[in-house]
Amino acid sequence: MRFWKYHGLGNDFVLVENFDGSVPKDPDYVRAVCHRRFGVGADGIIYLENSAKADYTMRVMNSDGSEAEMCGNGIRCLAKHVYDFGHKKEDELTIETLAGIMNIRLDVENGKAVAATVEMGAPRLECQDIPVKAEGRFIDRPIEVEGMVLHGTAVSMGNPHLMIFDELSDQEVERLGPVVHAHPLFPRRTNVEFVKSMDGILEVRVYERGAGWTMACGTGACATAVAAGLLGKVPLGEEVQVRLPGGSLWIKVSKDLSMVTMRGPAALVFEGRM
Repeated sequence: MRFWKYHGLGNDFVLVENFDGSVPKDPDYVRAVCHRRFGVGADGIIYLENSAKADYTMRVMNSDGSEAEMCGNGIRCLAKHVYDFGHKKEDELTIETLAGIMNIRLDVENGKAVAATVEMGAPRLECQDIPVKAEGRFIDRPIEVEGMVLHGTAVSMGNPHLMIFDELSDQEVERLGPVVHAHPLFPRRTNVEFVKSMDGILEVRVYERGAGWTMACGTGACATAVAAGLLGKVPLGEEVQVRLPGGSLWIKVSKDLSMVTMRGPAALVFEGRM
């Protein structure tokens, strides 16, 4: 089976063309392929499939075998693949995901897609839609974790995120990430973003649901910009730089919270057969 290895800011994926539906999605298969010692090694597998509603469908399986509703870095990689390998040689396309249909505009240089701007849709802020076991909106609310009281803001970009702006040491972040992600407040677990706001730039470390610590998270960058805007740390309606360990994404949250757009690169690393 032919595959391609892509990354978006170090968040890496094995991409497979699954137009006939023959590539497995069972957890054991996914874990084996994503294993960094005994497999290809990746944060997840992206399945490029046919769609009756959009140009193509993207399905994403995390490295632990669970399925993600949406992946911001992954969708840029998939869009690049669609363009570069001639499936649709246009700089605009639509991709169906479990979180809805995403509109994408590609930046093309020398016949190759190098970056993409994705309309990620409106953030979901009501606890029942994220989901969080609480009422109303979960904005700057206290969460008790291992004897510490943190303050978190929960946002869904098709998948759940909790942003924490508290000042914490690197050691505390490392320890708390996997604990917060499995906190009983979140029935489906949650992605966790630890955020520092400096001179209008949001610096983020992400513990991803289903993958652990990653170099970048596209939906996490979007959710972080939404949370920072709600808390008055960055302006709404303007593009904001979100700096992740693997590099930066540029996020714009509309003033009325009706649309979040994400802009960032995607790169092909290699291709092979397995």
